[in-house]
Amino acid sequence: MQAQPGLNSTAQTLAADSPRSTPGGATFTVPAGWSVANEGASVTLNSPENNCHIVISDLHASDAAAAVSSAWTGNRPEMKRPLKVALPVPDRNGWTDGKQFIYETSPNERTVIVALALRSGEAWTVVLLEGSQSTFEKRAAQINLVIQSLRPKGYERESFAGRKALPLTPERIEILKSFVEASMHKLGVPGASLALIDQGKVVYEGGLGVRELGKSTPVNANTLFMAASNTKGMTTLLLARLVDAKKLQWDEPVTQAYPPFKLGNADTTRQVEIKHLICACTGLPRQDLEWIFDFKKFTAASTFTLLGNMQPTSRFGEVFQYSNVMASAAGYIGAHLYDSSAELGAAYDRAMETQIFKPLGMAATTFDMERAQHGNFASPHGNDVDDHPAVASMDNNYSVVPLRPAGGVWTSAHDLAHYVQLELSLGKLPDGEQFVSEENLLMRRKPQIAIGEDETYGMGLETNNRWGVPIVHHGGSLFGYKSDWMILPDSGIGAILLTNADMGGALLHPLMRRLVEVVFDGKPEAVAEVDTAAANHKAFWAKERPRLAVPADKDEVAKLATHYKSSALGDISMDRQGANTVFTFSGWKSTVASRKNDDGTTSFITIDPTRSGFDFVRAERDGKRALIIRDGQHEYAFTEVSVAVSNN
Repeated sequence: MQAQPGLNSTAQTLAADSPRSTPGGATFTVPAGWSVANEGASVTLNSPENNCHIVISDLHASDAAAAVSSAWTGNRPEMKRPLKVALPVPDRNGWTDGKQFIYETSPNERTVIVALALRSGEAWTVVLLEGSQSTFEKRAAQINLVIQSLRPKGYERESFAGRKALPLTPERIEILKSFVEASMHKLGVPGASLALIDQGKVVYEGGLGVRELGKSTPVNANTLFMAASNTKGMTTLLLARLVDAKKLQWDEPVTQAYPPFKLGNADTTRQVEIKHLICACTGLPRQDLEWIFDFKKFTAASTFTLLGNMQPTSRFGEVFQYSNVMASAAGYIGAHLYDSSAELGAAYDRAMETQIFKPLGMAATTFDMERAQHGNFASPHGNDVDDHPAVASMDNNYSVVPLRPAGGVWTSAHDLAHYVQLELSLGKLPDGEQFVSEENLLMRRKPQIAIGEDETYGMGLETNNRWGVPIVHHGGSLFGYKSDWMILPDSGIGAILLTNADMGGALLHPLMRRLVEVVFDGKPEAVAEVDTAAANHKAFWAKERPRLAVPADKDEVAKLATHYKSSALGDISMDRQGANTVFTFSGWKSTVASRKNDDGTTSFITIDPTRSGFDFVRAERDGKRALIIRDGQHEYAFTEVSVAVSNN
């Protein structure tokens, strides 16, 4: 989307996040570094790169589709992209009848085009978003700020500030349990484990559903799940104890604590202090494909090899950019200071066992993948290509083992409750012993970077103040496992949810909302959020599935090489198994479908449960057949090789 004629003369670049309003009175916040200009009934925001544009318009129309059409006509009439899908948006923040419109783009374009229409009274406010996929990912938190802060003229935000939380009585516990159980059925989540805490005491812990589809064994409070990025807060708890022990300082340069540490950029390397390792604030982008695809050759030390080649894509402290590899480094540096004589992985495992899990009574919590999968554990699940829940292979989850301080922990609701109780007690054990100092426990929550409106990231912990009360939490996401824990620190209330399905991710934020609804008598929004998520998922896939050829088109498959290699992501072997085409990577494999893209290219897309959605575009590089895959900010080329390469 090009800036409209005449805007440049009036555009103002803002030095700080600043409130603004549309001509019709809708209010929102413009992020720091963005430019803003008014023209007629619209306001245009441009990213610092000038390749990501947001236009907010006030207008009258008969419905959401008509409002969006009018907004495009008035701001960029040449936009003629086909619509992929229009999805309802739940009523909230004074808006009703909202819809999100997602437009077709091809992978090679690396472009995002989305529209959002929201109604207040007789008027519509439409948001048009268009621009570079790279910038959209890099500045996602700033874009969230714009959207989350958008409210109708005169709307007063819901706030629970100053209210006393209602106790988690048996009746309220049952409301929360019933909400989780009903949501699981709507989303197709086979199993979940839930724990609730009030005034520092566990008032409920138990399981819902089954550990694995097709089997009757139920989930209970002691069932192990992979908690993924919930590991990060445990890792920073280890760092807090090391600070208490004077083995570390939060503001100590990382190169002083661990001289081998370096990033691909020397200036950024010099700026990184211990507190920055899990702050998501250093400018390093999410760059996960390199360990997801080629993990079989990695060890704990590979964390530092990966970091040595990683470049920041934003300025230090400018925007939220999540880095699993940096978080992994935090754990291994802490482990090295705990035991410098041991291999990094062994030192980390031992440090977490002796300094965190055992003292807190987390007896079953482990990083041992084999131990965890013998006994009471939940299997991972994802949806198959026809959108049916199915048991998934565990293979992909082994990719996190070399980077386990960022997300490799197995735990249960029972064990995780002990950790959450420590957060609520400000570092004290049940017997009153100060396990970690209050000062250093709370340092982990101190805002390091904004995630969106009234949301900040600390050190492996998020703080949400959206409803006028602080909620400290962190989510977790691995293949077939989604989880979250949350506390209301001013009220002594906490909740833990572990699920064994990718669709469990759609339940995490609604549980947070349902918890505050129950204890503060808030507006009922959580049920509608789950209902909308379930319906939108089905609607989206109903549009996407007909574009996939399953099995993959045999004529397109015939154009593929048998073996490919990437210097960054390892190897791919292409095999035909009956009618199916299978791509085999380092440590995992998946059936692929083919898809004709709008620009004439062909994609091969992984479709097995939990590993669906990896998009490989057939191409040519230096006269050789190639497959191109991208994350938000990086492009990787697999080029053909003439002999078989090992995927072991």
